[in-house]
Amino acid sequence: MAKFALTLVIIGALNWLLVGLFQWDLVSALLGGDSHRASSGLSRIIYTVVGLCGIYCVRFYSDDRHSAR
Repeated sequence: MAKFALTLVIIGALNWLLVGLFQWDLVSALLGGDSHRASSGLSRIIYTVVGLCGIYCVRFYSDDRHSAR
């Protein structure tokens, strides 16, 4: 269950990275919504930082210190 939650968090963060860098919402594009978002400069910076943190979280897949017992 923890790996599933981690996967969803990473997907969400990568989606925000795409919004921050390209103003393009992957989830909305896949599910039939409006895939382009107009965002302020500050919000795009925050989205990009969240996305980069998601990339960093990929390392937790192999981190045994936090594995379920």
